[in-house]
Amino acid sequence: MIPPIAFHPAYEASLPAGHRFPMRKYGLLAETLIARGLAPLGFVTPEPASAEILLRAHDPAYVEAVLTCSVSRNIEKAIGLPVDAAIVRRSRSSVGGTLLAARLALAEGLAGSAAGGSHHARRQQGAGFCVLNDVAVAARTLQAEGQVRRALVVDLDVHQGDGTADCLALCPDLFTLSIHCENNYPSQKIAGDLDIGLPDRLGDEAYLAVLSARLPQLLDAFQPDLVFYNAGVDPHEDDRLGRLCLTDDGLLARDRFVVAQARARRIPIVAVIGGGYATDVEALAKRHALVFEALAAEASGASHGR
Repeated sequence: MIPPIAFHPAYEASLPAGHRFPMRKYGLLAETLIARGLAPLGFVTPEPASAEILLRAHDPAYVEAVLTCSVSRNIEKAIGLPVDAAIVRRSRSSVGGTLLAARLALAEGLAGSAAGGSHHARRQQGAGFCVLNDVAVAARTLQAEGQVRRALVVDLDVHQGDGTADCLALCPDLFTLSIHCENNYPSQKIAGDLDIGLPDRLGDEAYLAVLSARLPQLLDAFQPDLVFYNAGVDPHEDDRLGRLCLTDDGLLARDRFVVAQARARRIPIVAVIGGGYATDVEALAKRHALVFEALAAEASGASHGR
């Protein structure tokens, strides 16, 4: 009854001392999922994405630069991470994890990856701590294979999903919904199919009202074969890069609503963790675990005939 979760040790790469990206959250999330009984049989281990797969969503010159660790200084600065062997291995494993979890969701209804949601990676370059766009690559790969015709990206990270919009701009059957804080990164947004910019300091009740007013009708109108859910926890009130004011309870209610809406329509859903930048990394890992609790709760409810 517990949905499968993809995890690879490479999800957590080494960074220079004092780096502001909370890389430790990936290992702590895996520990949290095990401790909470959300991975009773362990994790499924993905294969790192090949160059052929990455080319589904990224420019060949950029893929070559990433795989050879020869990304330009300007692009590396925009990414905010050193694009070295460890980060490239992490990025390729994250793409592989999202693709594997998506395949499992198609087979079993629900699945997730304990990484992913790198939605600022554009076709020709990375940005915003994102090297490769795992959701875009997975969506385009499954579509090319004939596994899905239509897929919906529900991006609830606090930042607009500019990279996913860019990578999927020419794919009308791959629809992007981004609900984000408008006055936040990126300053120059790339329009997706449906972008909803929220005002600063929005709390649980108002946020959930926006979500409940837009998501059900979009699911009914678009009728996707698969939902990719970017469950970023940076809308939290304690997030360093957020500007919204959701609580832990609000995040869990959000996650449970998204998962339940998809499954009520018998649409498979795959969850990725997206952004989260709280100073307390242990609390951050627990926050990222909420979406996997939502997946497990939905699976349990379905198995009991709810």
